[in-house]
Amino acid sequence: MIGPSVVLTGFMATGKTTVGRALAGRLGYRFVDTDAVIEERHGPIPAIFARQGEDAFRRIEREVASELAGQPGLVVATGGRLMLDPANVATLGAPPAIVVCLQASAEAIVARLRADATGVEDRPMLAGDDPERRVRDLLAERAAGYGRFPQVPTEGRTPAEIAAEIAARITAGASSAPTAD
Repeated sequence: MIGPSVVLTGFMATGKTTVGRALAGRLGYRFVDTDAVIEERHGPIPAIFARQGEDAFRRIEREVASELAGQPGLVVATGGRLMLDPANVATLGAPPAIVVCLQASAEAIVARLRADATGVEDRPMLAGDDPERRVRDLLAERAAGYGRFPQVPTEGRTPAEIAAEIAARITAGASSAPTAD
């Protein structure tokens, strides 16, 4: 049975794409990465930022969020700020969708970015001399927004373990929901 979509939010490099794929496989859902959709349609995200600016990128994110909203049976990995936009929460995160925030420390995030093929340099939001400080600042700035959603820590855990935890939370939530008579 296909249930409501699951939306994964959280800061960059918290595992949204990797965990999202594992969770989609576990649930038998289709996986969608909003950043991949944007890049497929509009080109690389750093180029969008450079050519059109952040406002244009956020508008494109809202369009993709609206397209995906209300579709059952999806696991959606979002860009790091997508679900901080109230318009996206109202559309993509509207019930019955389930939103979960993946989290990691600034140190773990920077280590993951440095180990990634794209690295820290290709992340427009981390421009500057001290990416770790920038990550800490952005995490603090976004804490309240991310804090609205159930939190799932990702450090020291495999994607399969994280996906299993999210699936168990979904199952527990569904089994505790009231039933119609």
